[in-house]
Amino acid sequence: MSHRVHPKIFRLKEINDWDSRGFYRKKFPQYLEEDLKIRNFLEKKLGKIGIEKIEIERFPRKTNIIISSARPGLIIGRGGEGVEMLKKELINKLKLGDKAKASSFANAQVTEEDKREIRLEIKEIKDPWSSASLAGQWIAQQIERRIHPRRALKQALSKILSSRETKGCRLEISGRLGGAEIARRILLKEGKMPRQTIRAEIDYALTEAHCTYGVIGIKVWIYKGEKF
Repeated sequence: MSHRVHPKIFRLKEINDWDSRGFYRKKFPQYLEEDLKIRNFLEKKLGKIGIEKIEIERFPRKTNIIISSARPGLIIGRGGEGVEMLKKELINKLKLGDKAKASSFANAQVTEEDKREIRLEIKEIKDPWSSASLAGQWIAQQIERRIHPRRALKQALSKILSSRETKGCRLEISGRLGGAEIARRILLKEGKMPRQTIRAEIDYALTEAHCTYGVIGIKVWIYKGEKF
């Protein structure tokens, strides 16, 4: 029997790093729950814009939230208004700080006991098709629009392989495809995919397409060569 392991977990401390990092210490349960609330809120708020990942860096008096997106202009807005409004909602919704101080972008404090400052940083992804998460979100949008699943997979596969970084790709969808009564699976792959080698840099993502006839699961593997 085979043992399935998440590609990123398999490579932690070797070629990948944690998405949440910093000073947790004695407040680990509290900060872990706070991280989960931050991710859920941002994914629900910005899910359709195209978010690859959300990284959280904690320092003794500051918390950085790094959002990697293919369309950062929609998040930032005119003159940074979008980031400021997003930060207000984040502080007020999750009760991370004093609501009276939420109107100030630079001086917003989270709690009075440790006076942590929240900062939002937006990173642009220049090549969206080199990201497994963004590619999976695109496939999910196509399936939700009633486009044939195999056609959506073939289009995504050709666009992913057109990227310079990509050396191989594997796409898999499963569920009641096209509204069929019996669930089935479609698998497409091209190029190299060494999943047993730790130094192989593989970007993996699992997304879902929510249709009227059920949920379609989408898995994307993108191989970008070896990393030493």
